[in-house]
Amino acid sequence: MASGRSFQGGSCGSYVNSRGGGGCYLTTKCSCGLDAVVRNVKKGHNIGSKFYGCPKWPDTNCNFMKWIEASNEDELRFQIFEKDTTIAELEFQKTLLEEKVKKLQGRKEKLEEEVKELTREVGQLRIEVMHCSRAESNFCNLRLLDSLTYSYHLYYWSYG
Repeated sequence: MASGRSFQGGSCGSYVNSRGGGGCYLTTKCSCGLDAVVRNVKKGHNIGSKFYGCPKWPDTNCNFMKWIEASNEDELRFQIFEKDTTIAELEFQKTLLEEKVKKLQGRKEKLEEEVKELTREVGQLRIEVMHCSRAESNFCNLRLLDSLTYSYHLYYWSYG
C-alpha cells in the first residue's frame, strides 16, 4: 500500500500525484480523531482500490481503514459538480469585488485630490484672515487715533 492525497473537509480535485489518486471524498475521522487520508492499494487482489487511512500511518499504532465504495461514484461526481459550481460562483464574486475595488480606488483618488485642493484653499484663507486681522488692527488703531484727534480738537476748540 502507498499513501494517497488527503482532502480536508470533503473537498474535491482532479489532481493525481504519483502516490495516489485524486477525486472527491467525504471527510472521515480515523481512530486517532484526525481527518483520514485517501490511499490507493498498490499490491494484491484489491489493486487500484481506494480507502481511508490514518494520516500518520505507518508511524502510528492506529490501524484505521475504511474502503471507499465504488457505488459512491455518482455521489462523488455530484459533489465535484457542486464544488465546481461553488468555485465558478466565487470567481464571479471575486471579479465583481475587483471591479468594485477599482471604482472605489478611483473615488478615493478623486477625494484625495479634493482634499489637497481644499487644504490649499484653507491655507489661502488663513493667509487672507491674517492680512485682514492686521488690516483690521491697523484700521482700529486709525479709528482710535482719529477719535483722539477729534477729541483733542473738540477740547481745543471748546476750551482753547
